[in-house]
Amino acid sequence: MLKFLFFLILLIPLVFMKKMFWTVQNMMFLLSFLFIFMNYQSNYFMNVSYFMGCDMLSYGMILLSLWICSLMLMASSSINKYNNYSNLFLLNVLLLLLFLYLTFSSLSLFMFYLFFESSLIPTMFLILGWGYQPERLQAGVYLLFYTLLASLPMLVCIFYLFNDLNTMNFYLMNNNLYMNFLVYVSMLMAFLVKMPMFLVHLWLPKAHVEAPVSGSMILAGIMLKLGGYGLLRIFSFIQLLGLKLNFVWMSISLVGGVLVSFICLRQIDLKALIAYSSVAHMGIVLSGLMTMTYWGYCGSYSLMIAHGLCSSGLFCLANISYERIGSRSLLINRGLLNFMPSMALWWFLLSSANMAAPPTLNLLGEISLLNSIVSWSWISMIMLSLLSFFSAAYTLYLYSYSQHGKISSMIYAFSGGLNREYLLLFLHWFPLNLLILKSDMCMLWL
Repeated sequence: MLKFLFFLILLIPLVFMKKMFWTVQNMMFLLSFLFIFMNYQSNYFMNVSYFMGCDMLSYGMILLSLWICSLMLMASSSINKYNNYSNLFLLNVLLLLLFLYLTFSSLSLFMFYLFFESSLIPTMFLILGWGYQPERLQAGVYLLFYTLLASLPMLVCIFYLFNDLNTMNFYLMNNNLYMNFLVYVSMLMAFLVKMPMFLVHLWLPKAHVEAPVSGSMILAGIMLKLGGYGLLRIFSFIQLLGLKLNFVWMSISLVGGVLVSFICLRQIDLKALIAYSSVAHMGIVLSGLMTMTYWGYCGSYSLMIAHGLCSSGLFCLANISYERIGSRSLLINRGLLNFMPSMALWWFLLSSANMAAPPTLNLLGEISLLNSIVSWSWISMIMLSLLSFFSAAYTLYLYSYSQHGKISSMIYAFSGGLNREYLLLFLHWFPLNLLILKSDMCMLWL
């Protein structure tokens, strides 16, 4: 695991050379492919170095991080084109990737916490430095304080656990089952805010709307997955209380998912719509995870990876039309079928992935999550059916409203996409539909 870390660290000097934007991006792709060939198909930690290791859970998440970060640079070519502090931007993305890599490969709970919190800093700089509106300051503060406030109790709890167990290693902690309510709540809260659960989700739409495309991609692609990954790791030693109390979070998530779907139906900002749909998807992931069943665990893991690719691709699409038209409003982004005919296919493919149409990985994730939640309690079928229906409804609304209808009179041109953009969208969509053929990686890792 250390060799990849050195690869990333040694990329940093390249950032400060002139005309190295695409070189760094190519190197990151190379790293992704090297990582794919190191297949860790096992449920125990392999390739263990001093404080890092990799099991199936980490493998998927690290691969997603490497992939999305490479695609972020691909989507942000305007920063390179107008030389908008492109070297600082590269440095920022590399540091973010470094922290994420360390977060997902840590073997110790404290190291995980440390890097989990560190990854906030580059994200905040992305939003503050390259965001669009002046409100980005407020969005950055929201992001920072929501996450920090919720994760301070977790730090105290980690010290308590260390005092009790004299170890922070994930494996050695699994032998202990805690029945302490405070341990349960303080460990959970940090991850619930990061997921984000309904009621503590307000930082997410704000951050998404203000962030540049790279910020949105990293937030949707990986930041939301940090919460799910953390929960999958810590539930091993708070199972007993989880069985008693998880119904609280599940009910909030399921009801919240439906309410957020309603919010999606009345959004006019493309980015806000996609951001709120992320909250709805994460609600169902959280509920499935909280059932603590095998199906729930595997389904939440699959849907997290699928959602990372799908949501990130949708943000790229929103940005592509924003760069041409100069607005993210659905009132202006109408009839894009006339304006960018060849992009309509990608809108269609990624929107259908967002509603979990076959053969996407989203379908696999959602089916297993539905299974796990309904087997936990059949009453949840009411909320689940509403959630599925409205998630299809707002995705169709997004697609049909943006592609069809009378084209806005402000747009009097016709625009094709660039090859770079088609490749970017293909690289989001292709793994999403390819992974269903290798779904044992996502479903049989426990």
